[in-house]
Amino acid sequence: MTTAVIALAAAAAALLIVGLIAGVGHRARRRSEERVTRALETMGARMDSLARDLGEAIARSQEATRRIQVLGEVGGSIELDEVLARTADAAAGLAGAQASVVHARAVDGTQLVAAAGVPLEEAEQHAVSGPPDGATVRAVSLAYVYDNDESAPGAIRSGLAVPLESDEERLGFLAVYSPVPGENLADVALTDLEALAERAAPAIENARRFREARQLADMDALTGLYNRRMFHETLAREVARAHRYDRRLALVLLDLDDFKEVNDAIGHLAGDAVLAEAAERMREVVRTADIPCRTGGDEFAVILPESGLADADGLFARITATMQRRPPSGVEALGFSGGVAELRGDDDAVSFFERADEALYRAKSQGKGTAAAAATPERREPRSTTLEGTVTEAD
Repeated sequence: MTTAVIALAAAAAALLIVGLIAGVGHRARRRSEERVTRALETMGARMDSLARDLGEAIARSQEATRRIQVLGEVGGSIELDEVLARTADAAAGLAGAQASVVHARAVDGTQLVAAAGVPLEEAEQHAVSGPPDGATVRAVSLAYVYDNDESAPGAIRSGLAVPLESDEERLGFLAVYSPVPGENLADVALTDLEALAERAAPAIENARRFREARQLADMDALTGLYNRRMFHETLAREVARAHRYDRRLALVLLDLDDFKEVNDAIGHLAGDAVLAEAAERMREVVRTADIPCRTGGDEFAVILPESGLADADGLFARITATMQRRPPSGVEALGFSGGVAELRGDDDAVSFFERADEALYRAKSQGKGTAAAAATPERREPRSTTLEGTVTEAD
């Protein structure tokens, strides 16, 4: 009996020990699992923070790369119109900006305007020219107020402009605009706009000088018209464009009648002045789209885009009439002979010019102050005398 009791007590003690060991092991495992869980949570939080920091760093790097790329693109061209357009695009891309306007001045004083995010007609109204007295400023803040504020959703309400300055002069202003009211563009850093202006100003100045040099190379020094080289380049370009888009194109070739006698009578220096005045008479009557050129000593040409023979005839008549009403100084009367032609489907620039040139020679053989028209594939009725200039039909 005693032996059985001892055995039972021993068994109970063994079970108790096993239970205690199991409990201790379970608590140890739970504490271990909790430590692992906390460690994983901490690691996850650190990974999330690291990912956010990395994302922000990548975003900053991408923004810096984009900014460097934009600044590089601004100075990546020598064409003035393209430099202005790139500058406007870069400014409109700044944070908080909805639109931008670049207002600059060409070497000859012509006002140049480029815009992004706003129509050019409206941009000209928003162009900033700076203080009236020409005082030096770092920036100009702009605010817009409308009579009926609710009727202008998305309208420009604030702006910020900084000067574009070269080493020698102020070229103009670069401005950004926002639909957010306020004295300034809160989200656009002034330093960012200034950095863009600092990069754009020398690019604009270089492009201005390049345009001036190219214009001097393209212009006839005596008359201010395009020279012979530019005439042939422009004619080839306009012929290609007319063929590509199925547009009309006309050409007028002009030759001053008896100009050798004028030179012999008043001298070559005075003859040059007569040529310059004759060119001025042409400029007075050509349309804005027409392209007048001096192609030789006393030879001129006018390219008429989007035009036909009737337009060419009308131009010759206007030139003849103004020359008769107001002859150049030093001569009592001076007129032109002319050859007119309209582009045909089988023409290239050379054949187009040769047809007009052949018509000019026929006109000179027919008498002074007249023009002859090159033949066209279409049958046309003979044309009558127009103003003081007579136009005769080609054979």
